Amino acid sequence: MQDKSVLEISQEDGRRPRSLVTGNISLGMLRFAVPMILGNLLQQFYNIADTLIVGQFLGADALAAVGSAYALMIFLTSVLLGLCMGSGAIFSLQYGAGNKKALKRSIYVSLVFIGLVALFLNISVFVWIDPILQWLRVPVEVYPLIHDYLWVIFWGIGFTFLYNYYASLLRAIGDSVSPLWFLAIAVVLNIVLDLVFILWLDWGVRGAAWATVIAQAVSGIGLCVYSLWRYPDFRFRFEDMCLEWTTVKEIVTYSSLTCVQQSVMNFGILMVQGLVNSFGTTVMAAFAAAVKIDSFAYMPVQDFGNAFSTFIAQNFGAGCRERVRKGIRVAFLATTLFCIFVSVLVFVFARSLMLIFVPVHETEIISVGVGYLRIEGIFYCGIGYLFLLYGFYRAVRRPGMSVVLTFLSLGTRVILAYVLAAIPFWGVLGIWWAIPIGWFLADVAGYWYYCKRKEKIFSVMG
Repeated sequence: MQDKSVLEISQEDGRRPRSLVTGNISLGMLRFAVPMILGNLLQQFYNIADTLIVGQFLGADALAAVGSAYALMIFLTSVLLGLCMGSGAIFSLQYGAGNKKALKRSIYVSLVFIGLVALFLNISVFVWIDPILQWLRVPVEVYPLIHDYLWVIFWGIGFTFLYNYYASLLRAIGDSVSPLWFLAIAVVLNIVLDLVFILWLDWGVRGAAWATVIAQAVSGIGLCVYSLWRYPDFRFRFEDMCLEWTTVKEIVTYSSLTCVQQSVMNFGILMVQGLVNSFGTTVMAAFAAAVKIDSFAYMPVQDFGNAFSTFIAQNFGAGCRERVRKGIRVAFLATTLFCIFVSVLVFVFARSLMLIFVPVHETEIISVGVGYLRIEGIFYCGIGYLFLLYGFYRAVRRPGMSVVLTFLSLGTRVILAYVLAAIPFWGVLGIWWAIPIGWFLADVAGYWYYCKRKEKIFSVMG
């Protein structure tokens, strides 16, 4: 096994790497997507565990601090995740085409490039932590809490890079199961350490942060070691360590565009967080809890969109035009059915879901959170379709279109949020309504572009 390539292993071992260019489309896509969905649902437990324990045992101020910090960390993580996703799309295209030499070059170049970005990002956030918190308009009563929490959390950025890089690499070759196992171990460890550090050692919000960092270290380092052991092709020899300009240009361009798409999306969320903060601790706490529920609810379709992207990229690289067309129809139907189901659940059980994170006597926080969930919840199809569009355009070598759709969605959301929130009649409800409006406009634009350009897109497949 040690002398075989990734491509050869994938042909012999159906348990892990899997080619998506053959077999039943519906079952193949779902079998690949399910571990990704489970993995990202587990990922939410990193933050849900913090929110649940902090909200129940440390109070509203601590909950507001952790919730506000969450928006910032999602933005920072999105930069690395976007770079990894962009490289992963290239890996999938080369893997689908069976080009082992190009795949190895791309792996080395992307590891160096994204690693340097992660290092720069880590240094920058430590230097600029206070200006960032001032820009976010963090209320004075929670400022020390969020500062303490972030100072610890920032130490985990490098581990976040390791996990997301190797997870993207493994998924690109069809292995969506291995990242799930390492993430599951990390989630259990995170919850146990939360309880120990907060309830037993009384470390407060710093304890929640250290629990997350240690769990990230276990998942990141563990997945890195496993990947290099399991797939010898991922190891570099001296002759592999060269920065060929064509490969560098492709990786940097593709990864940067996907990074822009991810970071712009989360930068918009960060700007909305700043607006939410201006409404005070009650709205901050409600938003912190409701966003966790919201993210948990539509996370499966986000991961399905990423799995769909890998499916499209492998088949696009292999020139399987009809499988791409059928895959689009399967993904659209599956997304529609799932989003309708989840929308009904969230709308009906909005208050019960808020009570998971917020004590029953905090009636105002619960009321604000329920309002948010019922507005967002009925429009989950909008974001589900948007994730499919993002994934499709990454996979067919048009990541720039994903960026355009992101700017349209987030630009609308941010502008409308600030405009409507300033009108007394709307207030905080204006922030909530701006979000689905942005989804809808981006969906319309993405579908229009597909109808106009689909023949040209498919023509390059041969």
